[in-house]
Amino acid sequence: MALSIREKLALLREKMKEAGIDAWLVVTDDYHASEYVSPHFQCRAFLTGFDGSAGTALIMQDSAALWTDGRYFLQAEDQLKDTGIDLMKMGEKEVLTIEDYLSQTLSDGQILGFDGRTVSTELYRKIQKKCIKRIRYSMDRDLCGEIWEARPALIHNPVFELDLCYAGRSRADKISEIRQKMSDKEVDATVISSLDDIAWLLNLRGNDIPCNPVFLSYLILKKEQVLLYAGPEAVPEPLKKELEAENILLRKYDSFFAELPSEVRGQRVFFDPKRCSAAITSSLQAAAHLVEGENLTLLPKALKNETELNNMRLAHKKDAVAMIRFMRWLNTHIGKERITERSASSRLEEFRREGTHYYGESFAPIAGFREHGAIIHYEATEESDAELYPDSFLLLDTGGQYLEGTTDITRTIPLGALDKDQKIRYTLVLKGNLDLADAHFPSGVSGIQLDCLARKALWDHGYDYNHGTGHGVGYFLNVHEGPQGIRNRLPEKKSDAPALEPGMILSNEPGLYLPGEYGIRLENLMAVVPDQTTGFGEFYRFETLTLVPFAMEAIEWSMLTERERELLKTYHERILNEIGPELPDKDLEWLKEKLDTEELAK
Repeated sequence: MALSIREKLALLREKMKEAGIDAWLVVTDDYHASEYVSPHFQCRAFLTGFDGSAGTALIMQDSAALWTDGRYFLQAEDQLKDTGIDLMKMGEKEVLTIEDYLSQTLSDGQILGFDGRTVSTELYRKIQKKCIKRIRYSMDRDLCGEIWEARPALIHNPVFELDLCYAGRSRADKISEIRQKMSDKEVDATVISSLDDIAWLLNLRGNDIPCNPVFLSYLILKKEQVLLYAGPEAVPEPLKKELEAENILLRKYDSFFAELPSEVRGQRVFFDPKRCSAAITSSLQAAAHLVEGENLTLLPKALKNETELNNMRLAHKKDAVAMIRFMRWLNTHIGKERITERSASSRLEEFRREGTHYYGESFAPIAGFREHGAIIHYEATEESDAELYPDSFLLLDTGGQYLEGTTDITRTIPLGALDKDQKIRYTLVLKGNLDLADAHFPSGVSGIQLDCLARKALWDHGYDYNHGTGHGVGYFLNVHEGPQGIRNRLPEKKSDAPALEPGMILSNEPGLYLPGEYGIRLENLMAVVPDQTTGFGEFYRFETLTLVPFAMEAIEWSMLTERERELLKTYHERILNEIGPELPDKDLEWLKEKLDTEELAK
């Protein structure tokens, strides 16, 4: 019989007492600061019942709290009900940060415990700074693992090589670039534990984390040698020999912490405190001279080369075919057969699987009908799976992984007749999407300076949304990729809001959410491309990669400016010209009917 959340917390508190630990911190991360984690690492979900992709729990003997951001407020309120765990709404007024809460709650001499392999150095330092000379730390135990019976095992699925026709650059070329950066910083080695950085650098992919084609690994890059710590059976023998010929040596994943000090002893070592765990930093501090900053791979990975960009365009064409076929299917079947949020997502997945080089979803689908659409990162369960019928909106946020790239698209689909307010709100979100996509900006501008373009129409009507407007996207890698982004909150560090550069790919996803009613989000992916050079320098613009129509019947046409009408017409003509020839006849005819542009000419 499954334990309740309160029973699990009681067992954890017994372990805490035995270990002399007063507070236990549980983060979402695995050992690699991954946004999504394999089942083995889902300790926070196991202990609290909250299974959103972002959240941190703190368990004490007489209380418990969980911090998450605005995407998950409604979901967390529901899942934490009757657990005895307080919801801490990050960013809200008077809500303390984790480190401030600890500073005010723990007394001198008390012990904060956590699995040091899962807590980032950055978070550990924030806590230390707030709780200076007051509390002690224990980071060498995994108390959750000690009470989690039948815990899923670590996964080491087969690793495979990404061919040069997809990667665009050889791993030797990439390694040479990073070694030059090491030389510039006068370091002997760099330690990388973030899985997408390792996969990008070595042109390797895997399947150890759902939706992300990465593999569990650590990497030490030296001046003449690369040490790759991975599952002993994960790398096929032919690939292993190929890597060894390039002086990339395979080591056992489980031996990383034992070998790390001796491999870097006395050397100058570069590392990223945001992406390396407290356990890694502790090990390095005991053996080496440390130099820190953002991963040297971070920006090169974000700047897609021409091969990657061309492939991403192809991936989005494949994805558009699947999306348009699904939209026609939904439009012609709604109200005639039983369709639910989950079955609709599964049907879309079937269409995607018909495309070549498809490797699966890029994240768990978000399909929210009516009021579920107002839950920003809603994921339907067997219990919540709502049946669709001809009414209101279905918010559908999904994506695919292809050898040619990663996609992420949101369309809010009208399932029935809409009232005037619904059309007005849809149009406000659409205006934000169109206006941001139309931006032209000089070199040096960051996403934080462009965010207001997506929000202005909403702000003019007293609306807003509680999430960023755009995130970076990887190439057949993580659907959320830094350092680029488009958001309206000032970052803690300037490096968290870097200038946008050609080759970066970002999402454009304004939204509007009315709790208890419905949600609207319209998301395209865009690439930063060169625009023009003037006496004022280099200018850039966005190229929209996503080629899926908006809902013409949901638009309040009087609210669109002439420029916005022109942008919409041009976008839909692109879809007809580029995607139309790839569609079966019945889907093409449906698309032409949906995109009748006569209304635009009025």
